Amino acid sequence: MASSTIVVGLGNPGKTYRATRHNIGFWVLDRLALRLEATFRAEGELRRYAWVARTRLAGENVVLAKPRTYMNRSGRAVAALCRAFDVEAGELLVVFDDADLELGRLRVRRGGGAGGHNGVRSMIEVLGEDAFTRIRLGIRGDDRDEGELADYVLSEFTDDELPLADPLAELGADAVEYLLANGLSATMNRYNGTKVGADSDSTREQ
Repeated sequence: MASSTIVVGLGNPGKTYRATRHNIGFWVLDRLALRLEATFRAEGELRRYAWVARTRLAGENVVLAKPRTYMNRSGRAVAALCRAFDVEAGELLVVFDDADLELGRLRVRRGGGAGGHNGVRSMIEVLGEDAFTRIRLGIRGDDRDEGELADYVLSEFTDDELPLADPLAELGADAVEYLLANGLSATMNRYNGTKVGADSDSTREQ
């Protein structure tokens, strides 16, 4: 496969973390793989760093990637992916959770700081730049208090929150597909401020 677009979903590997808030980036990638009939595999030298699923979307080669490193070492995995597929850091599309954003909301932007997210911080430190495109998925529920952020992001969504969390992952997959087909500006206009409702319909922020 020639030089490809890489879509990275951030999360922690292993069953212990599968259902946690911090892993919603993995949820989005799993939904994309299902839609595109792509299969995640551990390939060659990359097997130490990430699961990858090769596919086509909007007429382009696309690699879906889920790091096999823990969140705070995501930069190592992403750097290996960039080397393997000859992709510049600024060309990456990264999907991850945002504990400062209300549960159900989605934001798209290019560049910026880590915002307290250890996976994004690791990427910026290892790659030496922050110009990659981000799709941020809000995971902050009504019960969020001033306790440790690490404990909160590693907690699972409550039964009351799942009617928002599941469709949010679907919305994230929609946004990835739309961005690759239509570009960043159009995607920001379409999705920024969007919030999924308990009935799975999306609403716009007023």
